[in-house]
Amino acid sequence: MIAGKKVYVWGYRGEKEDLREYLLCIDRDSGKILWEKKYSDFLSDIIYNRYSIGSPSVDPDTGNVYVMTSPGLFVCYDENGKELWQRSMMEEFGRLTFPNGRTGNPTIDGDLVIINAITSNWGRQGPAKSRFYAFDKHSGELVWASSPGLRPRDSSFSTPIFEWRGGKRVFYVGTGCGHVAAINANTGEPIWRFPMSFGGVNSSILIHKDKAIAIHGRENRDSSTVGRMVAIKLGAEPDAKAKEPVTLDKKSELWRADIGMFTASPVLVGNRVYQVTAKGVLVSLDVETGKILWKKKLDNAQLHASPLFADGKLYIPLWSGDFYIIRPSDKGAEVIQKVTLDGKAIGSPSVYAGRIFVHTTTTLYCFGAKTPGPEPVVVAEKAPGAVGKPTRIQVVPSEVVLQPGKLKKLKLRLIDKNGRVTSELPVTKKNAEQFKWEKFIPPTAKVKAKLDASVANGNEIFAGAKAKTSAGAFKVTYGQFSGFIRGRVLAALPMKYDFESDDLKVEHKTDKVKFAYPPLAWIGARFKWETRMKDGNKVLAKTLDRVLFQRSSTFIGPPSLSNYTIEADVYSDGNRRLQSSIGLINQRYIILLDGNWQRIEINSNHDRFKVHAPFKWKPKKWYRLKTRVDLNADGTGTIRAKAWLKGKDEPKNWTIEAKHDSPHKNGSPGFFAFSPQGRYRVYMDNVSVTSNK
Repeated sequence: MIAGKKVYVWGYRGEKEDLREYLLCIDRDSGKILWEKKYSDFLSDIIYNRYSIGSPSVDPDTGNVYVMTSPGLFVCYDENGKELWQRSMMEEFGRLTFPNGRTGNPTIDGDLVIINAITSNWGRQGPAKSRFYAFDKHSGELVWASSPGLRPRDSSFSTPIFEWRGGKRVFYVGTGCGHVAAINANTGEPIWRFPMSFGGVNSSILIHKDKAIAIHGRENRDSSTVGRMVAIKLGAEPDAKAKEPVTLDKKSELWRADIGMFTASPVLVGNRVYQVTAKGVLVSLDVETGKILWKKKLDNAQLHASPLFADGKLYIPLWSGDFYIIRPSDKGAEVIQKVTLDGKAIGSPSVYAGRIFVHTTTTLYCFGAKTPGPEPVVVAEKAPGAVGKPTRIQVVPSEVVLQPGKLKKLKLRLIDKNGRVTSELPVTKKNAEQFKWEKFIPPTAKVKAKLDASVANGNEIFAGAKAKTSAGAFKVTYGQFSGFIRGRVLAALPMKYDFESDDLKVEHKTDKVKFAYPPLAWIGARFKWETRMKDGNKVLAKTLDRVLFQRSSTFIGPPSLSNYTIEADVYSDGNRRLQSSIGLINQRYIILLDGNWQRIEINSNHDRFKVHAPFKWKPKKWYRLKTRVDLNADGTGTIRAKAWLKGKDEPKNWTIEAKHDSPHKNGSPGFFAFSPQGRYRVYMDNVSVTSNK
């Protein structure tokens, strides 16, 4: 990403324990590094060097830079490298990670910065889905969250493409459930979705007049063939009263071409679409009919990098490292130049001020004249027509997290039926009473829960000193207008949970056992854990009916915590040949009892930081697991853990200790479980989190 005289690069350095992700700010003309930021992986299942498959974005208004790391730290810097705000998507919203490590890039539209993630959050957003989150680009406050699709089949890093249509600011994007979706950019409300693939749709969408052009590289939903490019008809206004986004059918497909690509995006030039396929073939199509005009074999395979069109030429980096410059015409493709770069070219090229920038897995290249050309002129897209009459209230942030004794100020504004802001709603001492707040339980909520918080002075939501761990929603009414906010209260240290007060009144559909849902305020808990009776006590039990969650992480506190101790009673079903694993999460480290290997293990990523020690433990017996993380004066960190048979005296010495030269300085406490193929259940009880001080 280039902005003015600065180039921003997202990549990685090092191998194994030394691998870090880096954001570099580089002088455009000299290549000199002006500043850099580095990040360590944590709690992910990325198992090989597919790090940093994403890119930063720069806001043309402020010059601020946005990037999301592989484990989901979403960070905003100013142009001098000062961190302005940070959100932990994993610990705050239940973002899931995958072995491929793809993150995509943040997208800026107006005052919003939007990212894509598969999350398993809480409440209505508890089920794992491909979701989009819009944050205020200045403050990092969440404006809206959107769930346009179904159960995900893969991760997706499709970049949203924006336009004005039907009075709405709309973006089009691929999802992890194999759809193309249209979403209201101002509110996050899904408008429609078009089913395409049995895998995630990763490529970005093209918009041409009344059609959206999309491509995928997995099995089609309506045939056994693999991959297709389609044109989807736009213009029909879906039913505004529909509770779910409209699912478009085959009538919306204007044309289809039998070409496939899993990740690289097409480029539109006039009425021609150019696409490099997964098999390394450059294809030219007529955008009106979908007719393939010609094909040009460039290589045997292509991955990720999209072609760029500038100055009448296509610039195409390939997975092999070959870089093509091609002049296309209706007669075919003229290869002007081909060079072989160091490393593999999986990033799309960029053009700026008469120069081409190409980033491979080893090197950043800049091609062009020594003297840069003129700076590009950014022209803001104007909104069509006037803003409509107000219809409802939008509350920002749309979701809050509180701790006992804390409050959060809210912003209120009126929006029209299309989501456009009509006016801000200032709250003063004189008009505060006109804002009526009440706790709200959605009619469709399966857990009828209320947030243990209050709203005062018209726009201040706060949790009392004795507020309990809870989650729920509030409704605000101002005259004829209303709006909603949801939130959580997380306990301050010390935390203690024994689950005895849980009411086991829900009957399991499969084994008919009575159970209770875990605390609603815990991130990623539902569908992974439930309270059941075990050995005469109510305990937390791992679910087994969703293979997607066979490896599960759940977070029970804010990510700002550090220097604490977490302990719990743990238990695993199984036998001497096969046993599940169970553990605790402390400051972005997993400390677990590994059943099949009969050991105690500390890891933050299996390939980057992992130590273990022998520990014989048997299935169907309760053990006490205790772990502590300390940040040392020399900048290192020490992770300690011990385990012993429940009922026995606590050992004086730690079972395992590990020093980390680049420690995680903070992180949410939580639970970890791994039940391979959902065969054997694990359990937890008597959880305690205390400060080390």
